[in-house]
Amino acid sequence: MKKILKVVFVIIGTLIGAGFASGQEIYTFFFSYGLEGLIGIFISSLILGIVIYKTLKIVKDYKITTYKEFLEVFIKPNASNNFLNFKNIINIIINIFILITFFIMIAGFGAYFEQELGINKLIGSIILATLSYIVFLTSINGVVKVNEILVPILIIFITIIGVINIINIDLVNIENYVVKINKSNGILSSILYASYNSILLIPVLITLKDYLKDKKQIKIISILTTVITLVLATMLFLLLIKVDVDIEQLEMPIVYVVSNMFRGLKTIYGFIILGSIFTTSISLGTSFLQNTSKNKKTYTQIAVIMCITSVVVSQIGFSNLINSLYPIFGYLGLIQIGVIAFKNINVLRDQ
Repeated sequence: MKKILKVVFVIIGTLIGAGFASGQEIYTFFFSYGLEGLIGIFISSLILGIVIYKTLKIVKDYKITTYKEFLEVFIKPNASNNFLNFKNIINIIINIFILITFFIMIAGFGAYFEQELGINKLIGSIILATLSYIVFLTSINGVVKVNEILVPILIIFITIIGVINIINIDLVNIENYVVKINKSNGILSSILYASYNSILLIPVLITLKDYLKDKKQIKIISILTTVITLVLATMLFLLLIKVDVDIEQLEMPIVYVVSNMFRGLKTIYGFIILGSIFTTSISLGTSFLQNTSKNKKTYTQIAVIMCITSVVVSQIGFSNLINSLYPIFGYLGLIQIGVIAFKNINVLRDQ
């Protein structure tokens, strides 16, 4: 069970970054669609659970160690260059998305400094970029350990404040609290949320193959992750009801709620969010560097360029980056989800 929980915490740690923990993603993809957003949370959690289960099963059965090998399960190499071209295009898309998400983590760190501490967001961005660069030059062996400690704390904390919040909400008349702001399709938004998250998850899932023993473990991991994601997202959704200002003007709405409802817990939640952002940025940054660097020299050069660029890009704004870029990659990730979920290969069939 210990190995199962370790895998679950790594997966949840990947999903819970600046966007999720701050409430910005929950607002953008779910809350802005009114009560339809709650249905969207269920749909997206279910899709992510399916992707996690089938990906881990493929990884285990085919003994996959790289994303290239993962692609080869679906499209067999042949004498032509078509496969190589397709593989390269997919790798480029994945790397671009990982890099952009790293930028968003840097922006989220800066946004917290500005909203909660009154410090210019540029300072916060520089601090995280610098810390990330230092870790890139040393080792990230402790990142998994940090997630093992941080993620359970985050789960427990959100659950506690979520339960307290639910006690004080009239769930019978919840439609009076949640107003549909976004007039477009909320179901599509939930699918896009699961889609872009799957882009980040699959490279991480591939690295977890050594923790997988059998199909039963994979099922338990998938179910636990689905349930935890569903519960946490729903708790944050209901907490957003407590926002009593123009929510669109807040970079981190959940931080605002905690600051007003649970003043004594504000500092604790702040550390949790900053810690989540830090571990996510390191994981994403290292993944990008390993995928794009040919040797130690280029690794260092790309790390410098990446960290400097992240500070510049972060000034666009945390919420602006999420609202404009995540949906785009959500559409790109639909192809990946479709192939994984419906491809008729033996490894996906239940025995």
